[in-house]
Amino acid sequence: MPFCEVVNDERSSDPALNNGIQIFYRTYGCGQTKVLLIIGLAGTHDSWGPQIKGLTGTNSPNEDDTVASDAKPCGGDNESGGGDGGIEVCAFDNRGMGRSSVPTRKSEYTTRVMAKDAIALMDHLGWKKAHVFGHSMGAMIACKFAAMVPDRVLSLALLNVTGGGFECFPKFDRQTISIAIRFLRAKTPEQRAAVDLDTHYTKEYLEEYVGLNTRRSILYQEYVKGITATGMQSNYGFDGQVNACWTHKMKRTEIELICTSGFLVSIIHGRQDVIARVSHARRLAEKLQPAARMVELHGGHLVSHERTEEVNQALLDLIKASEKKISPHDWTNFPQKSSEYLRRKISFGGTTEGERTVFIEKIYICLLYLFGLLVIALKYGRRALQGAKPNRVGATLT
Repeated sequence: MPFCEVVNDERSSDPALNNGIQIFYRTYGCGQTKVLLIIGLAGTHDSWGPQIKGLTGTNSPNEDDTVASDAKPCGGDNESGGGDGGIEVCAFDNRGMGRSSVPTRKSEYTTRVMAKDAIALMDHLGWKKAHVFGHSMGAMIACKFAAMVPDRVLSLALLNVTGGGFECFPKFDRQTISIAIRFLRAKTPEQRAAVDLDTHYTKEYLEEYVGLNTRRSILYQEYVKGITATGMQSNYGFDGQVNACWTHKMKRTEIELICTSGFLVSIIHGRQDVIARVSHARRLAEKLQPAARMVELHGGHLVSHERTEEVNQALLDLIKASEKKISPHDWTNFPQKSSEYLRRKISFGGTTEGERTVFIEKIYICLLYLFGLLVIALKYGRRALQGAKPNRVGATLT
């Protein structure tokens, strides 16, 4: 099996943590153009299936995945990022999921640590540079990756991304509350598959008929089969990956580094995403001006499956534009004046409309938190009052 061992010397003080993390990966296709795919929370490398097929023409993994990192079996040196027309893709399971190692401590799951896993995998493969594409949590990891080693990034694609932290909170309505409750209660592949469908796709997409069956019934069987094959994610893995999302934050200096490193950025998002709100993606796209192009599609959180052709075309456009050395100003679809204005605001600490929205949303989260505390206080206060009431004593006979 193809594994990459990640040795973290930062934990040498704890003997229990000295063992290297094993990252399971697969490569597909062949060519000097390299693409690294980073999947999101609770996903495995298989989740990139439609993009692997679209980029390489096959879903069959290469047979030489066990080749040592110093060998160059497919395309050789990729310093320039292209030239022979072929594409080689690598997709892997993040730590805490699939066949990769599952650390037991939450501190071992951050987007920075997981970006180091991706860097170690590129070293293992002998890739100097790659187009780095991430989805959801994987997009957060890709952002951190780009800020850590910008010289190794040919282009950056962020699918259904948020800025982490409070932006991980979905829209507060009846639908998302229902999904959250069902997700937490899911204990079997069947239960998990049912809630995943409502999380990943729009309702109209699931209700479409493909032949005699709805797409929901077809996908349900596929999801159950896939979850059964990989197994339900462990509590350690789930809690750890949630921690990575919650603690993720891109510093202003990291954003500026991505903006000025010269590679192009595509932010691709489904407008009906109930997990990662499109407003957060738009805000990130504004911050990444003039390097970023915003691509909004009708679809849910897994827009890469729901709108496969459009997403694959957007990714291929990004690769081609990078190979042609198109300038960021020609790449972005944001108004030029607005881009310059936003850059000045980011650089000199001004307040943009996006920052005001962030402030309002932080107040919203605080109010929800305070409301939750109030409900808990009332609940326990009521119990205390009931316990303090004197017991009724009936009249005694004398």
